[in-house]
Amino acid sequence: MAYPKTHNPFADDDEEEEAYGSNPRGGEDYDGGLSDAEKRQRRLQQEVMRTAQSAVDSSHRSLGLIYEAEKMGVDTAEELMRQGEVLKRTDKMVDNMEEDLKISQRHINSIKSVWGGLVGYFKGKPEPKPAPAPASSYQASDKLKTALSTSREQEDKYQASHPNLRKLDTGGFGAAASVDNSSSVQNGNPKNQHLRAAHQTLDNNLDEMSLGLSRLKGLGLGLQSEIVSQDDSLDSLLNKVDKMDLKINNTNQQIKNLK
Repeated sequence: MAYPKTHNPFADDDEEEEAYGSNPRGGEDYDGGLSDAEKRQRRLQQEVMRTAQSAVDSSHRSLGLIYEAEKMGVDTAEELMRQGEVLKRTDKMVDNMEEDLKISQRHINSIKSVWGGLVGYFKGKPEPKPAPAPASSYQASDKLKTALSTSREQEDKYQASHPNLRKLDTGGFGAAASVDNSSSVQNGNPKNQHLRAAHQTLDNNLDEMSLGLSRLKGLGLGLQSEIVSQDDSLDSLLNKVDKMDLKINNTNQQIKNLK
């Protein structure tokens, strides 16, 4: 098609934009043929869908964070129980050392006494030392054991939470979903199937978040109870160690005096 020299080649595009508005025909936001009220309603519907999408995405992230926090709480509880086992073994070792010191003290007393030496000579071999009783396994506080058992049942969700949440298909509802004229609310539920799906997902996530927070509370109370119990055991162990240190120094001094 031949154009005169003064023809503007972009004039056809301008005429097309004037004919169809700012968006070409067939665009996602094309509002051609709609009244102002219908356009406003369409924009409000799209805003509702975007808000629903944002709320669902936020609930997914929050749920993932709760799972992650619960996993950390379980790991902390297991480590605290291992620490309690070590504390119990240490306490048992200190008790055995104290028994050995008592035997050493009797030997020192026998050496210092002539009569004690004669008695020891005629007595013959010393009585064999009784075998130590087998150590019982460590028992954590009841609160911690109960909370840990409940949270361990959710372990599969700990492993799958973040990868799965990142890959969730939320394209069925949201700002990009189609908006129809049936998105009004009837009996408290939206007619729009995408909006209903968003509400259902949000409700499920909120329920799961409530359960997760309840489990986290149980873990927190269990950890607190176990820490208090281990603090008492640690104070008792420190007192034993202090007394043991005095006995060892006293025994060493007696041995030096025998030389």
